[in-house]
Amino acid sequence: MKISKNTVVTVEYTLSDAQGNVIEQGNEPMVYLHGGFENTLPKIEEALDGKDIGYQVEIQVEPEDAFGEYDPQLVKVEPRNRLPSPLEVGMQFEGIPDDDDESEAELIFTVTDIADDKVVLDGNHPLAGIALRFSLHVKEVRAATEEEIKHEHVHDSYGHHEDDDDDDDSDGEYRTHVIH
Repeated sequence: MKISKNTVVTVEYTLSDAQGNVIEQGNEPMVYLHGGFENTLPKIEEALDGKDIGYQVEIQVEPEDAFGEYDPQLVKVEPRNRLPSPLEVGMQFEGIPDDDDESEAELIFTVTDIADDKVVLDGNHPLAGIALRFSLHVKEVRAATEEEIKHEHVHDSYGHHEDDDDDDDSDGEYRTHVIH
């Protein structure tokens, strides 16, 4: 079966920067619903469309086609008392940028520094501004189930959603649960 719209694709991958430094060695394969459902980067779908099991390719994806350019305006300094304890560098929180536009999507903010009563939060994706190289190897292709197509993502082997965490406990600009 060839990779096409409404197929579930299993891909082994290695993610590197443009200089070849490995960022992530995919210990588990990436499994996604192919066909514009935003389950993976469009450039990955483009490279794999029409291919078969066993296909291997290395592609480079520029920042604008990956996680965007780095935006210094997404770095915020917040009072320590606005965030939960304990707090450590590397923790992640969901939050809304400061411009009071309620229609704006929530971002993931990463704690990058803690000093006295101030905390530095970065709303950029950790890979923003970086050209990425993906080494891809197609391991499996199957037809998606009707339910997967309806829900626009892959379900696990038991038919459940991969992430059924639907708790919306927003009570301010930053949710108090850690994302890690």
